[in-house]
Amino acid sequence: MSSTQAPQNPILYRLGLPLHALAANWWLLLLRGVAAIAFGILAFAWPGLTLLMLSFLWGFYALADGLIAMWAAIAGGGLVPRWWLAVDGTAGILAGVLTLAWPGMTALVLLILIAIWAIVTGVLQAWGALRLRKEIEGEWLLVLSGLISVAFGIALVVQPAAGALALVWLIGSYSILAGLIYIGLAFQLKRFRRAA
Repeated sequence: MSSTQAPQNPILYRLGLPLHALAANWWLLLLRGVAAIAFGILAFAWPGLTLLMLSFLWGFYALADGLIAMWAAIAGGGLVPRWWLAVDGTAGILAGVLTLAWPGMTALVLLILIAIWAIVTGVLQAWGALRLRKEIEGEWLLVLSGLISVAFGIALVVQPAAGALALVWLIGSYSILAGLIYIGLAFQLKRFRRAA
């Protein structure tokens, strides 16, 4: 099979694209990573944000993340099953829309919404990375990102009464770490594209 042909049984990771298409669109992961880091820095820069502002900020981030995931599912060209990407994108879009529609929701509801989103996203990332483990090196970055996301969601469920400042710092830390992992994976995919 030539390098330009789509594999018979392509193994995908979270973005739902065949490996060659994923490597060609490495910049999508880079963009996701930069957005996550920017969100994390804003959370640390303004720790006194009201819950209302945090809700808006997080709502836009979740919506953008969901839209990027959904776009990647559509751009896959129907070569592979993408149900896990559709679930991931839908979760992000719904979480973002609900947060923006009801910005005055209580901290507990926001925590649960963020926790569910983080757990669903993390499980899908880890599953996608395990499916891709024989295709590229460094898939552990995506597994790590998924595990951190799941741990973050569980921590929010276990400690829902955490203060607003702790919530801002927790979300900021998670976003920066996830963003760095996405950027690392993006550059690995860029190197893969050059090698192919």
